[in-house]
Amino acid sequence: MAFDALVLDAQLRQSLVTVRSLGRQGLSVAALDTSGGTPTLSSRWCQQGFVCPAVEGTDAYLDCIEQVMHRPGVGVLIPSADSTVALLRRHRARLEPRVSIALAGETPLSIVVDKQRTLAVAERLGIRVPRSISVGAVSEVPEALKDLGLPAVVKPNESWLWNGQEGVRAACRLVTTADEARRAVAELTRYGGVTLFQALLTGRREAVSLFYANGQVYARFAQWAQRTRPPLGGESVLRQSIAMPADVGDQAERLVRDIDLQGYSEVEFRRDSAGVLHLMEINPRLSASVEIAVRSGVDFPRLLFQWASGRPIERIERYRTGCWMRYLRGDLMTTIIMLRERGRPGVAPPGRAILDFGLSFFKPMGYDGMDWRDPVPAVKAAADFTRYLGTVMTRSARPGTASTAPMKGKNFL
Repeated sequence: MAFDALVLDAQLRQSLVTVRSLGRQGLSVAALDTSGGTPTLSSRWCQQGFVCPAVEGTDAYLDCIEQVMHRPGVGVLIPSADSTVALLRRHRARLEPRVSIALAGETPLSIVVDKQRTLAVAERLGIRVPRSISVGAVSEVPEALKDLGLPAVVKPNESWLWNGQEGVRAACRLVTTADEARRAVAELTRYGGVTLFQALLTGRREAVSLFYANGQVYARFAQWAQRTRPPLGGESVLRQSIAMPADVGDQAERLVRDIDLQGYSEVEFRRDSAGVLHLMEINPRLSASVEIAVRSGVDFPRLLFQWASGRPIERIERYRTGCWMRYLRGDLMTTIIMLRERGRPGVAPPGRAILDFGLSFFKPMGYDGMDWRDPVPAVKAAADFTRYLGTVMTRSARPGTASTAPMKGKNFL
């Protein structure tokens, strides 16, 4: 049978949200992952799961995608991982005659995946950005620290680093010493490229998700993150839907319109200690936090499919505010990180961290991946995580053994 959509990167939480969203509309949906045990593949709305024995972002992974496209046939490809987005961009001219790819055009994509170019657009539009210094080698660190000071945030200019044969997803680092700064730059530049040193902002993190196409905004959604993993800032593990702040909404829409970033995007901001808004980055693919938007009434995966398949795009004017969502595994790991990193900037004291984690169970909220109409993925994820914790505890009990272990499907429950 042919599939209306093939959801890639099935190990990610947003992929499960997408499979459920499209399946509930009566569309035929398949999912592709590198592990057969991924919870998304057990969803009642996943009509067929495909397992690819290759690393994401590689040409071998692309071969798996093309095999699925050739045999049953696929209408729309929906990627969510930075590695897969980069892979599809490299081979876009070869794929697009045969399948629709749910991604913005190449010119806007080339801007938003490059943080320096994104910040330059923001400055041209009069939107505040953190003070940033480009650092391409360890030898440049002392001069950057002299100008910016400590603590600082070191960010890769691009989230997916690729050297032509292999790649890695890079995350920002909080550094409080010169040694930490040198190690961060060495790690983040080993595949080439540059890093950005930025001043640490400690205010509230807010994000706007937009669906923009053909010169129109079809949907808007705002949220704030109470806790993230890592604590400095990363994926949100406890978040709430909020009414659109005037400054956040205006600046996000101006950026997306100026760049002409069609399709789904999430524009992330952080406020400083005085409450002044600063742009952090723009994500041009479905974000891990998208489930809160769907549960609040803005079904971005559905809009993404409508747009990519050439169907009329629904307009969504309002959504529910005050909804809480929690990524339980991520919140637990965030709390553990806080205990290990006590005393560092932005990290709550141990007692406060444990208390906040516990009190969150008494607040009415939804949990990522948990859906009573489709319970098997959550059960699967919980079982996988329980086994993972058992492995970690066993290794921790052995003298001289590391206390962490890799986990398949690590972006789940």
